[in-house]
Amino acid sequence: MMRMKADAGHDAPTPRWTRRAGVLLLAWVLAAAWGSVVQTHWNLQALVDVGVNIPATDWWRVIGQDLIGFAPLYGGILAAGWVIALPVASGLARWWPAARSALLGLAAGVGMVAAVRAVDAVAPMPVFIDATRGLPGLLAMAAGAVLAGWLYARLSAR
Repeated sequence: MMRMKADAGHDAPTPRWTRRAGVLLLAWVLAAAWGSVVQTHWNLQALVDVGVNIPATDWWRVIGQDLIGFAPLYGGILAAGWVIALPVASGLARWWPAARSALLGLAAGVGMVAAVRAVDAVAPMPVFIDATRGLPGLLAMAAGAVLAGWLYARLSAR
């Protein structure tokens, strides 16, 4: 049996699952970074509100530190919510393909909120992420997850 060599000018198409995994990773990183920046802003703004002067250079330094230190932890929380929510939304999208982007966006946001609330239920402090203590902060963080879920739906549909 003779093996055929791939033509050097043409690459084999990327398997669909690897493209989807790459797009999902991109969406996950976006949501984790968004949430990290939101919670950093939320915390720094609370300090400013009580009279602490925080120079812009310190704001940027803290945002960078939180992207390195907090975003991976928050990414794990996101993943825990998404591992349930996104497959459910994908299943529903088979019945309603026109709503796929909306379903995946909504599922990403709901999964994030459910995961954060689950962590809050077991964490020793009142809330694990202060920005999610109230509805405005929770919605600001969820907006990043919704955007990431919508982006995943749009980019993985191609």
